[in-house]
Amino acid sequence: MIRKLRRNPSEERRIGLARAMSKQGVCSRSAATALILAGRVRLDGRIVRDPEAPTRSDSLISVDGEAIVPNTPTYVMLNKPRGLVTSAHDERGRDTVYECFRDSQLPWLGPVGRLDQASEGLLLFSNDTVWAAALMDPSSHVPRVYHVQVEGIPEESTLERLRAGILSDGELLSARSVTLLRAGERNAWLSFELEEGRNRQLRRMCTACGHPVLRLVRVAVGSLELGTLGKGAWRILSEEEAANLAPLGRTGS
Repeated sequence: MIRKLRRNPSEERRIGLARAMSKQGVCSRSAATALILAGRVRLDGRIVRDPEAPTRSDSLISVDGEAIVPNTPTYVMLNKPRGLVTSAHDERGRDTVYECFRDSQLPWLGPVGRLDQASEGLLLFSNDTVWAAALMDPSSHVPRVYHVQVEGIPEESTLERLRAGILSDGELLSARSVTLLRAGERNAWLSFELEEGRNRQLRRMCTACGHPVLRLVRVAVGSLELGTLGKGAWRILSEEEAANLAPLGRTGS
């Protein structure tokens, strides 16, 4: 029989207080930092104002006198409407994606990746930071599929150029695949599959080829498809869906 040795608490890897609160799905790290700096957080019975104060796995953390309890891991997909900012709060007063969750009774959830204000489609949220980090890790090679409406009708040579890669501001931007979905008289829809997205990557690539983006919709992440989910609507993922998306085959922080 193999006995599992217990690690000495003094040897345990410790993490900062704000990060610990975030990992337990209580709130974002920035929100936790604000609570800590305001003197509203106690660590093992004493008020702590240092967001980086080290914690242990058995540390007792409370906010306004109420002990925090880790939330049940929750995984949500949203059909993000165009015009919303992927942020909990916007310093310019713009509407955010959290408007879609108003009165939902969901626990705190953080966005897993981003879609810019002008983009729409499938956006994931979770309070499971381990799962989210694994999903966003470039080494996981989780594909994202986008349908993009562009000005003009790209020729096959343009599609080949997009597949090979576009040099933009010193970055080589490329797609795993690019296909023509359909074309009208003045514009066309393209399908892009990316494994790792850079800032405004598809917009930069298409503009560089002379076909500015008119609409950009993310329709799939890994095995998860947007499907018929209505604009601004959301649903909770099943355990199987969440597990299939997690590259390490794990859910739960």
